[in-house]
Amino acid sequence: MKSVVRTAAGGPEVLRLAERPVPGPGPGEVRVRVHVSGLNPTDWRSRRRALPPGMSEQVPHQDGAGVIDTVGPQVDPARVGQRVWIWEAAWERPWGTAQQYTLVPDRQAVPLPDHAAFALGAALGIPALTAHRALTVHDGGPARLAPGTLHGATVLVAGGAGAVGNAAVQLARWAGARVVTTVSSPAKAALARAAGAHGVFDYRAQDAVAEVLAFAPEGVDIVVEVAPGANAALDLAVTAPGAVVASYSAGEDERLSVPVLSSLPKNLRWQSVFVYTVPPAAKQQALTDVAAAVDAGALRVGEAAGLPLHRYPLEHVADAHTALEQGVIGKVLLDIP
Repeated sequence: MKSVVRTAAGGPEVLRLAERPVPGPGPGEVRVRVHVSGLNPTDWRSRRRALPPGMSEQVPHQDGAGVIDTVGPQVDPARVGQRVWIWEAAWERPWGTAQQYTLVPDRQAVPLPDHAAFALGAALGIPALTAHRALTVHDGGPARLAPGTLHGATVLVAGGAGAVGNAAVQLARWAGARVVTTVSSPAKAALARAAGAHGVFDYRAQDAVAEVLAFAPEGVDIVVEVAPGANAALDLAVTAPGAVVASYSAGEDERLSVPVLSSLPKNLRWQSVFVYTVPPAAKQQALTDVAAAVDAGALRVGEAAGLPLHRYPLEHVADAHTALEQGVIGKVLLDIP
């Protein structure tokens, strides 16, 4: 089978196409014939780091979608032939989704309904699970997402044109929240509106604090934050008492400096979200809820949904990594032959 592998840390040039034997699943595993592999910033960041301990090579990419073609012992044989989306395939494992067949534990292959394209399945994983966690860490708020669970809440999504931002807008809307987002250009504003945001503000052209407070005079309850260091002052200014700022990313050298005395009266919480180490019960709830959102047609991809797709063939994996690392707007995918 065709696989993308790396044996060292570095730039996109460390990724090479190789022929590998098709692996057989072990106990509790399924083998998936991958149709689409999804890229995330974590993929190029991990590519720049050394291989995990005990590995001499690794196939990259956490997310993907395809069809289960065989199962190992202790897995229901009825799963063979099932369309699935994959999450965290390469987390502390050698088998990512940038190859024709991959192995994952049974629970990491989630059923994908027939009406959902493989491109959507490959775009779920990290973005949707991260967004779910950010939307469910509010004190007194719901631990699950479903229609109506965020009714009455106001959510601010920083960077609503990104993959996590897009998923957060769509999931928050599905759960009944009022959603406002900040962006850095008119093109990104159009994408955030397409995702379903009620209010969209360009922080480079508008007074974002004034605009958000005009939209939500009582303040926002949940902030899904991509740049906590850069946006701390804005977040402090627009949050309601008891709000949470859930941060899932930052620049390489970004630091968060919080004015303590200003945060105290609001009982404001600054919450880190790192999808790989989310508590198991919360991760399982996220899988259940994201699957339900997909079933309901509440999660979409493509420009009309605010998330343009950039598709590359497997052999152009280095180009795909370069595009993502340089900040292409939308979702980068690999089509697997």
